Amino acid sequence: MNNAKVVYLCEQDNNRRERFKTILTFVGEKVATIASVDELDGTDDVLCVIAGTGVSDLDHHARALPAIPFISACDSHQPALTRANVIGPIDSDVDYQELSRWLHYCHTYHRNLAQHHGSHNHKTGQLETMLVGQGPAIQTIRRMIAQVAGSDANVLVLGESGTGKEVVARGIHVMSKRKDGPFVPVNCGAIPGDLLESELFGHEKGAFTGAIGTRKGRFELAQGGTLFLDEIGDMPLAMQVKLLRVLQERTFERVGGSKSLKADVRVVAATHRKLETMIEEGKFREDLYYRLNVFPIEVPALRERQEDVPMLLRELTARFRKERGVGVRFSDKALESLSLHRWPGNVRELTNLIERLTIMHPDQLVDVQDLPPKYQHIDQPDVTPEYPDELLERDALNSIFADDDDDDLDEQMMDANVNTSLPDDGVNLKDMLSELEIAMIEQALDKTDGVVAKAADLLSMRRTTLVEKMKKYQIKQ
Repeated sequence: MNNAKVVYLCEQDNNRRERFKTILTFVGEKVATIASVDELDGTDDVLCVIAGTGVSDLDHHARALPAIPFISACDSHQPALTRANVIGPIDSDVDYQELSRWLHYCHTYHRNLAQHHGSHNHKTGQLETMLVGQGPAIQTIRRMIAQVAGSDANVLVLGESGTGKEVVARGIHVMSKRKDGPFVPVNCGAIPGDLLESELFGHEKGAFTGAIGTRKGRFELAQGGTLFLDEIGDMPLAMQVKLLRVLQERTFERVGGSKSLKADVRVVAATHRKLETMIEEGKFREDLYYRLNVFPIEVPALRERQEDVPMLLRELTARFRKERGVGVRFSDKALESLSLHRWPGNVRELTNLIERLTIMHPDQLVDVQDLPPKYQHIDQPDVTPEYPDELLERDALNSIFADDDDDDLDEQMMDANVNTSLPDDGVNLKDMLSELEIAMIEQALDKTDGVVAKAADLLSMRRTTLVEKMKKYQIKQ
């Protein structure tokens, strides 16, 4: 139990007070007696208050001190029992087993209270920024990080590739007493086996060919901080033996050296592999596994916390905008579609998608049809906008006349029976363009034997747009 906290006993009856003190001492709790709850000097050291006959208005005190759990030991406290921080009642015949259960509730109350108010804590705020999400899975991860961060226990982070195992490791470091020390990551799978020893422990000058000087390894660089061994499952067996020795003895030597160096390092390892299966296959040492697996944290795949996808999208796009000055926005339908994706690449896949969309649609609103096909999990009607008539007319004219020289242009204008000279009294340009448009549509229909779809292609417009114009000008096929 947490012996740093004290059980305060407020009981006027001498016999009841002595019985409670005897039982509390027996179960290993620190006990202090008070005549009134008003005697409490702060709440930091209070595990709970056993409110006996010395407390007349428990409801008032419980409301004023929500951070303190009260155990009611008096029948007159019935109104206060509706409050979350008031439990009981217990009577004078309580035995140590029953009282232990109430005390366990008080310990749990303090843990849950700390998590609930974590947003007011700078460290916890940092952790929430790193581990984005509000679903039960990510909240469990945060709680486990908060529990283990204060110790120097080895941690093994498990999970698929791309789930954010290094983010968890950094969260442990940020929450720990080593936060001011270095965080040193090393990918055990990315370094050849014959170089990994030197990478981890360093080497002396002349230790091997090419060792032209003394070099510190990652263990030395991480002194006073945290060493993150990523992809520990890819570490060769020979290297596993040496790592096990360092974890057991907390000392190491550089390659080619004889001087023992102290390893004042907190080790966090991670892997996407099934280490139990590797042990059975003889590919991973069982003793190293248990040395690393003091406190396992399993990071769920993104498909197991789909409810966090919209929040992750918003957070990651905000980071892109801050870092690169450009981002994207997502419609509600796009968010819905992305929430239905299975995300085999997990958070890494999500990050890559955002970067891709930022390049394709910078500072624009992304809808379902803008997403790559494999991310389109809901049907969306075709909402391609129709161009205004003026733009369609201009585009059609440009398409028809773009490649013609001046003589061809004059010839086509004459074929359309349009006088290209501006009269002195002006002209109705809209009527003239309408006449030209009618002429072009009729010519296109003549060339395609009345097939509207082919005529629309000749005029570089949508078939539905051409049909509307034919209705407008009463042109028959």
